[in-house]
Amino acid sequence: MNPVADNPLQAREDFERAVEQLFEPLIAHFSSGKARVRPTASGAHFPDVSAELEGFARPLWGIVPLGVHREFDRWSLFRRGLVNGTDPSHEEYWGEADDYSQKHVEMAAIGVGLMMTPEHLWEPLSDAEQERLVAWLNGINDAQLHDCNWLFFRVMVNVGLRSVGARHDWAFTQSSLDRLESFHHGNGWYTDGPEDEGSPIDYYLPWAMHFYGLVYATCADADPDRADRFRNRAEAFATSHLHWFDDDGRALPYGRSLTYRFAQAAFWGGLAFAGLNPLPWGVIRGVWARNVRWWLNQPIFTDGGLLSVGYRYPTLKLSEPYNSPNSPYWAMKAFLPLALEPDHPFWQAEEQPLPDLPERVVQPHAGKVICRDDHLVALSLPQDSVHGREKYTKFAYSTEFGFSVAGRTPGPGRAGHDSSLALSLDGEQFKIPSSSAGTLVDGSTLTSRWEPWDDVSVETWLAPAPAGHVRVHHLETARTVHAEEGGFALDRTGDDDASAFSHDTHGTTALATYPNGVSGISDLVAERTPAVVSEGPNTNLVHPRTVVPTLRETYEPGEQWIASAVMASPDPTADWEPLPELAATEEGITIETHAGDRLLDCTAGDWHNGRASKEI
Repeated sequence: MNPVADNPLQAREDFERAVEQLFEPLIAHFSSGKARVRPTASGAHFPDVSAELEGFARPLWGIVPLGVHREFDRWSLFRRGLVNGTDPSHEEYWGEADDYSQKHVEMAAIGVGLMMTPEHLWEPLSDAEQERLVAWLNGINDAQLHDCNWLFFRVMVNVGLRSVGARHDWAFTQSSLDRLESFHHGNGWYTDGPEDEGSPIDYYLPWAMHFYGLVYATCADADPDRADRFRNRAEAFATSHLHWFDDDGRALPYGRSLTYRFAQAAFWGGLAFAGLNPLPWGVIRGVWARNVRWWLNQPIFTDGGLLSVGYRYPTLKLSEPYNSPNSPYWAMKAFLPLALEPDHPFWQAEEQPLPDLPERVVQPHAGKVICRDDHLVALSLPQDSVHGREKYTKFAYSTEFGFSVAGRTPGPGRAGHDSSLALSLDGEQFKIPSSSAGTLVDGSTLTSRWEPWDDVSVETWLAPAPAGHVRVHHLETARTVHAEEGGFALDRTGDDDASAFSHDTHGTTALATYPNGVSGISDLVAERTPAVVSEGPNTNLVHPRTVVPTLRETYEPGEQWIASAVMASPDPTADWEPLPELAATEEGITIETHAGDRLLDCTAGDWHNGRASKEI
């Protein structure tokens, strides 16, 4: 059941109503004391009380902005929950928030509520109720937090307490902000934590680092120099982040926490909230509205109208250990622009499409080459992360084809090998990179090194090409290695009619065609065996049933040059002529187009100190 199915999501009033429609199905799952929400029996790695607090707090990210200028008839529910959840004598008490507790995350929405809607969440409380709320929130100043965007939760809480004249720790707030600013690496690009500890660049940059920074810059008037830095960085980042969105509003699926879905629009709402328009207001409103609208027209809801765990459809296979049934409501952060006056330029502007954007954009900070063809693709360098190798180390991430995670049974095709080179020692247990020994951006060529075992290494070059991209791998191995290389995962809807799809595996090309598109991979050097492999159900972010064109080979000890051309299109009639087959020399490999244009010139590199030295 889609609770917003009848909502056109065009005017401001439509988005206001959408907040209420999204919240309404949750109401039946509130506890009697209104401090906890438990919609299903599934859980996360943290205690149930924290998951149930998520269900209470996360809707506030949308309800608080809504309540700034519009009546909302459920404030008494939230006041009752605040009073009971912070009362140690009440059975629904949330408990103290110890070091690294998930409760710190949920405190942030309450802090923002105190900033923006104190008349609903603070002033009606008695003195004793206020003091208990203040005592509970101040727990965030007594605990250790993860050294990443979590430090902003302390900032949001203390700014909220400060705004109502309550006890808080401003000095600790400033030191936390100093630490957060140390994660900035130039031109608006942050890592989510210390770079030397493998902190990745992903959506926590726009929907956390920038989002909270813009809230702080707008609501905290005692720190103007820092506020200006936050604004300037967000303006610089906006022109880069625009390339992560396609004409329909879809954003590149990449990294962890993708179950937060239309939180992808939160950065654009944060810009508007801070009064910033590095792009025309119509462009900012357009990319924001299209993203929210696209998401709310996807099958992302449960039968009861709740936001599900998953991406474009419900599936737990893509979740992180910290995803509870209530976690997806972090998406409500997208509705921050509702806190603006109705006559704000953001709301007065007509939606505009994306401006003319180049077909290829290199983003060195992110380690990506953004390719805008008939679908939006990011060629990508691997990043270290504890949150799932498939989410950070694939060669390409696409708005149309998504990416897949590993299946639960071993064997060929079960390693989530789309857009990857998967290796195995026994032919059964395949794996793709979980980390990288080094990376390099050189023009529009991305280079990385992977060392899956002590005596096996792979150096990879990745570059855009007409109708797709090319990959070159230099494999050095002291033992026999089984290899599978996959193209893009393709939606196999329509396979109930044998005449509607085809698997073409002639020569060294694997090509799959279905009603919703075509995907192919072709070997450019050797005689790898082509196959079209069915992935495990519900392992792809975008489509529950997919196939992956794949090349297979077993390599004996020694050195090997491996090269591939890869393409995919949502148009099943799209033509594709792979690049000419090439012969590698001992020194390297060169790839050219049919017209003779040089695409890639690779020489096996010398790697040292985690960086590459090579000729390209």
